[in-house]
Amino acid sequence: MISPARYLDTQEVFSMAKCEVCQKDTFFGRKISITRSQVSRRALTTQQPNVRNVKVVVNGTPKTMHVCTRCLRSGEVKRA
Repeated sequence: MISPARYLDTQEVFSMAKCEVCQKDTFFGRKISITRSQVSRRALTTQQPNVRNVKVVVNGTPKTMHVCTRCLRSGEVKRA
């Protein structure tokens, strides 16, 4: 069995919802009602970035990375 401390040290745990190019990560905000008359002060909502697992070329070698769709569209990475 893997100890929890050792499991949290691995990079795969936190890299799923984070872009490896621009470091875009989970962000938080308030829940706003449809009428926008009242904002819940207690409830925070979390949103994940649109991250894809893509093969990209890094220094001439193909590598699998987690890349957000903004980096893919803007051409910051070259797909393999």
